[in-house]
Amino acid sequence: MIDFLLRFSIARRWIVMFLVLAVAGFGIWNYQRLPIDAVPDITNVQVQINTSAPGYSPLEVEQRITYLVETAIAGLPNLEYTRSLSRYGLSQVTAVFDEGTDIFHARNLVNERLQQAKSQLPGGLEPTMGPIATGLGEIFQYTVQADETARQPDGQPYDATALRTLQDWVIRPQLRQVRGVTEVNTIGGYEKQFHVMPDPARLLAFGLTFEDVVEALQKNNANVGAGYIEKNGEQWLIRSPGQVADIPGLENVIVAHRDGVPITVRDVADVGLGKQLRTGAATRDGEETVLGTAVMLIGENSRTVSSAVSAKLAEINKTLPQGITADPVYDRTVLVDKTIATVQKNLLEGAILVVAVLLLMLGNVRAALLTAMVIPLSMLMLMTSMVQTRVSANLMSLGALDFGLIVDGAVIIVENCLLRLANRQHHLGRLLTLEERLHTVFAAAREVFTPSLVSVLVVVLVNLPLLALAGVEGKMFRPMALAVIMALLAALALSLTFVPAALALIMTGRIEEKDSFVVRQAKRA
Repeated sequence: MIDFLLRFSIARRWIVMFLVLAVAGFGIWNYQRLPIDAVPDITNVQVQINTSAPGYSPLEVEQRITYLVETAIAGLPNLEYTRSLSRYGLSQVTAVFDEGTDIFHARNLVNERLQQAKSQLPGGLEPTMGPIATGLGEIFQYTVQADETARQPDGQPYDATALRTLQDWVIRPQLRQVRGVTEVNTIGGYEKQFHVMPDPARLLAFGLTFEDVVEALQKNNANVGAGYIEKNGEQWLIRSPGQVADIPGLENVIVAHRDGVPITVRDVADVGLGKQLRTGAATRDGEETVLGTAVMLIGENSRTVSSAVSAKLAEINKTLPQGITADPVYDRTVLVDKTIATVQKNLLEGAILVVAVLLLMLGNVRAALLTAMVIPLSMLMLMTSMVQTRVSANLMSLGALDFGLIVDGAVIIVENCLLRLANRQHHLGRLLTLEERLHTVFAAAREVFTPSLVSVLVVVLVNLPLLALAGVEGKMFRPMALAVIMALLAALALSLTFVPAALALIMTGRIEEKDSFVVRQAKRA
């Protein structure tokens, strides 16, 4: 097999060069699709189930919600374990599945069990699954702030409630439309509410109860359609708009009738604007603010998504009221760019050092440049392999690459080919014919390819145990091992095909194999 590939690469050298060029172009295209992040994502396959239970104490949440949800999802296929958190007004259950489980399949299984468990939960409570994201999904954060000159339409300055309203109804819906964003969370401010506060004394005077007020509000806060009528060949839609839009609308809702006189909400309760109870807040520079967090969909490119969110936020800022701004406070793109710059700097310095050593030691510029070409070609092939295997480019996966190991096989083959070509010319006392040159390149490459193959396989075998790691360790070090193995195999394939073909093409004319100046000085010393 090795002899066949070597003979084919040398005999069909132009075809090989074209294929290498095509593979390089494919690698450049895949580089644009390569997921890029700062560090590997070590989050396991998990589904979060959140249940909001206003007014429930932690003990009630645990007994009436968390326990029932955990029991409902017990026994699911590939379920590894569950953990839960019961706090005031909130139940959170996390179901962790075995590695390799498809996250969407796991969510479907959980959703089926939740549908069965709803009948056992207290009325009005709806368990929902968390966003399809990982622990590194929070890629962008921003704050909504108002300067001193900003005023609401009624002339009042913007407070925490008004800023929260802008976030919930203007900014958040637009950011949700960005491709790759699965959720936008909000912390801080107050959620605006209409508060109806019944007066027990007035209710008692009219013979009404709290349930009567609640029922009246529910029945009188909806739009109703009644079909249409035809007139002059046209359809006139009939509808009854009854949805409450302001405080007077709430006050005029009829609760009951007494002696033909309607009793409205205004007669039995006080109506006003209020705030939802909250359990957290956000501050910036010592001032309370509204904080928004964009969460990335699992499997997306964090650098691309965070850049898109930043661009979208800049567009949204142009539509906000005067004096209101949404300022980024954390952008994953900055972290990723700095990480990429660090990796690029290290790889570039390593490549330059390897090329410099090759030029100094080989003593032949053509041979040194040919050997150095293996580095970018191997990296482009590595990009393609990483995209196909879904390995992200990060500090761990790319930081472990050693260009000395990558060009090791090519250096051996090039050096031996130079030696054999020079000796053959010296023995014949003339330049080699094309057939003689091709045969010499084949013989020289075949002579040292087996030792080169063994050296690469040794390094590959050293990294194989890392692929057996599981859990957090596996997620951290498996991408590194895969990147090193794929880069070495790419370099080995190039040493078997590209290097002999290129040698057969460029090593023409008189060839001398002699020690370089650096080597001669080292021998004298």
